[in-house]
Amino acid sequence: VQLQACGGGLVQAGDSLRLSCVASRRFFSRPEMGWFRQAPGKEREFVAAISRSGGSTWYGDFAKGRFTISRDNAKNTVHLQMNSLKPEDTAVYYCAAGDPYTTAQVMGVEYYDYWGQGTLVTVSS
Repeated sequence: VQLQACGGGLVQAGDSLRLSCVASRRFFSRPEMGWFRQAPGKEREFVAAISRSGGSTWYGDFAKGRFTISRDNAKNTVHLQMNSLKPEDTAVYYCAAGDPYTTAQVMGVEYYDYWGQGTLVTVSS
């Protein structure tokens, strides 16, 4: 299964972007989906994740109140709506699929087996 992320771009502070990630085919076992980001010179960090059914979501502290993750299992798609963007949100955003079991694991890159190629988000001040 391949993940294809899109929707990044250059925006101004305060603007919004909606990232999307499409799986090339249906997973044999529906995974949890997550978004991570990596800024230049920094480690990849957790942004948001959503459970298999879509009933539970988790967010990094910086994302709470500004970002919303959603999924459409019928279309093998996960979205990340980002509002009130800040220059510090500038990064390459990656979607991922995996089987984390705990809240701590949901936020860990090592618990995701499939990764998209990343989409660049640049927020100017």
